[in-house]
Amino acid sequence: MNFENKVVIVTGGGQGIGAAIAHEFSKNGASVILAEIDEEAGLEREEIIKRLGGECKFIRTDVSDEESVERMVEETINIYEKIDILVNNAAISCGGDIFTRPTSDWKRVIDVNLTGPYLCSKYAAKYMKEKGGVIINIASTRAFMSEPDTEPYSASKGGIIALTHSLAMSLSKYKIRVCAISPGWIEVSDWKKRSLRRPSKLREIDHRQHPVGRVGKPEDIAKACLYLSSEDAGFITGTNLIVDGGMTIKMIYAE
Repeated sequence: MNFENKVVIVTGGGQGIGAAIAHEFSKNGASVILAEIDEEAGLEREEIIKRLGGECKFIRTDVSDEESVERMVEETINIYEKIDILVNNAAISCGGDIFTRPTSDWKRVIDVNLTGPYLCSKYAAKYMKEKGGVIINIASTRAFMSEPDTEPYSASKGGIIALTHSLAMSLSKYKIRVCAISPGWIEVSDWKKRSLRRPSKLREIDHRQHPVGRVGKPEDIAKACLYLSSEDAGFITGTNLIVDGGMTIKMIYAE
């Protein structure tokens, strides 16, 4: 796919799934903004992409802070004069259970994972309105299924699904398409910043429990982003694409 002359913002683009998304767009000709709160990860990823011949700029951004988001978008416009694609990927989680978890942890997760995509969409869409664009929200299969003690993360990702179809309707008159991608189990060990990079500890049983025979890779999500952002997906908006190796449709019986 050809994304030459396209400007793409990837939030949380310094490492993990976001880094793979940034690389994939860059490999296909796009100019990429890494909107990342972790300066070490952002600068490192910028250097790697540039070394590989890509066009990339790290802008330190806290997606939960409206002034930070507005500043990032304005700086993007100052550099590239437009925004074609926004990928809302930045997200966090927290520990504890419903009895011990501080309410402040709940609020922080919702602020980053749900308010963040809303704010980024609000300010990026302002510059997409004239010529159209694409917004991709990274949700999760946790929007539809859960392990115990994951309420803040699961709730935020469920909210992303609703935010996606709501934005798709609100922005359709401006020719802005909005879609979500829900990753399943994605192994990000190889895409961490150097100081956090560790060998993968995946077991054969981890791969076997997926109908496709393996755990997911960040590249799987990145390629889905490219498709939904391309002209080939021009008739798709408001949808959620589950990329999980078949796990959410697999029936499990106790042995």
